[in-house]
Amino acid sequence: MQKLSASARERTALKRNGIIDRIFELGTRSSALLVLVLLGTITGSLVIAGWPALQQLGLSFFTGDRWAANVENFGALPAIYGTLVTSLIAIAIAVPVSLGIAIFLTELCPPKLRRTIGTMVELLAGVPSIIYGMWGMEVLAPFLQSHFPSVFPAGTGLTTAGLILAIMIIPFITAVTRDVMNTVPSIMRESAYGLGCTTWEVVRHVIFPSVKAGMLGGVILGLGRALGETMAVTFVIGNNLFLNATVTGQGTSIAALIANQFSEADGLQRSALLLLGLVLFLITFAVLALARFMLNRINQRAPS
Repeated sequence: MQKLSASARERTALKRNGIIDRIFELGTRSSALLVLVLLGTITGSLVIAGWPALQQLGLSFFTGDRWAANVENFGALPAIYGTLVTSLIAIAIAVPVSLGIAIFLTELCPPKLRRTIGTMVELLAGVPSIIYGMWGMEVLAPFLQSHFPSVFPAGTGLTTAGLILAIMIIPFITAVTRDVMNTVPSIMRESAYGLGCTTWEVVRHVIFPSVKAGMLGGVILGLGRALGETMAVTFVIGNNLFLNATVTGQGTSIAALIANQFSEADGLQRSALLLLGLVLFLITFAVLALARFMLNRINQRAPS
């Protein structure tokens, strides 16, 4: 009887564990599918809402160099240009600075200062974006206008927005780069130093080749943040709705244009803004897809 009861308890426990495993599997699968459903819902809603504008404006929506709601002239080119230029400026500034900070924290910084400096860099990521925008409007733009009047006559513009974005994404790229650099085994560093390598040679020939995939991930994370930033850019970009094919002149971005006009838009203008949101979504998706492709190429070339 005792053996039978023990066997029955075992069967009951196995049955219970099997039910728990199935519930757990169903929950995790549902969570993964929820992401796809949300992605499809967002894409579908943007396509449906932006279709009237695309149907009425056609390709001129993507090639038009002027956005004038009062005459229903909606050209997305100024906003697309401003989004790409400010993001590229931000990446061009933020990547070398972030790599320098990460190298200093992992290879050169005294242990007593490492935690303090690292925490201060990470705190920058927690500052609300509107604070960066206000600082850029009140401090950075007047500084550029007074010291470089020939380049920044108004202080605000695409480069000013790029500088603000660079400051905002530096903590993200730095944190990811520092973390992946810390994963390199210390024995690899010690072996390189034992062979007489300098710090730069260790970083360039030992650390960077080992973590280049993770570093690229950090850069793409920062680029994604820069592409979609709204409030900080709205303050300092100048919000010029005409195409100004310069780097230092005033312009607009997709996110800033939507933030400025969406609350008061209706009819064709609202549809055009939603179509503009779809363009931003597709640009971000294309950037992430390209990053995934590059990461796969890097992993394939890495020695097994």
